[in-house]
Amino acid sequence: MTETPATRTATIRRILSEHGRLSTDATTLDESADLHQAGMTSHASVNVMLALEGEFDIEFPDAMLTRAVFSSIAAIRTAVDSLTG
Repeated sequence: MTETPATRTATIRRILSEHGRLSTDATTLDESADLHQAGMTSHASVNVMLALEGEFDIEFPDAMLTRAVFSSIAAIRTAVDSLTG
């Protein structure tokens, strides 16, 4: 099955629901909503990153381990897209 942007976003939302410890339902968040304002801590960001690496078979380089990369669903999708080609 070919992954579409919509299925990739759905996967990111699922991972955020499972690991992000958000105070807001990840499935209803706007793609540009600030995940840190929605309750994601630095520790939860690490858990999200590890889950993304496992799900998409990628490794985030040190240069991408910034708050900005994990600031929103859209930012995460852009980072994952850049690592998966």
